[in-house]
Amino acid sequence: MIGGRKHFTFYSCAFLHTELLKHRTKLRKLTKLSDADLDEVIAKVTGNIMFINEASLSAKLILATEQSMAGNDLKDVPFVALAKNRKAKLWTGDRSLAKGLSVSHPNLVVSTLDLLVRLQKYEA
Repeated sequence: MIGGRKHFTFYSCAFLHTELLKHRTKLRKLTKLSDADLDEVIAKVTGNIMFINEASLSAKLILATEQSMAGNDLKDVPFVALAKNRKAKLWTGDRSLAKGLSVSHPNLVVSTLDLLVRLQKYEA
């Protein structure tokens, strides 16, 4: 996101690295990038993220988040717990997750469109 780094701080769980590796084939297919180009894009994107080891989040927070996310994909628990821990918004394109969180965690999720609108306000 151009200019985003000076206006926003991005955090993620270290698990994001695992997810990127797991979905690498899908990412290559969707982007039609070579391995080298995909590696470059991933490095640029992740270079703007402060990674937090999810093991550093309290067990109490993880358990409470897990319980409040009944019906959602539990692999997302660390990301939601991290957002709660940082008192931050969760930026996700996962519509199912966003919909599920709208009840249990209203105002937690921010969409890409929301971020772009906010960024335009900062840069205007």
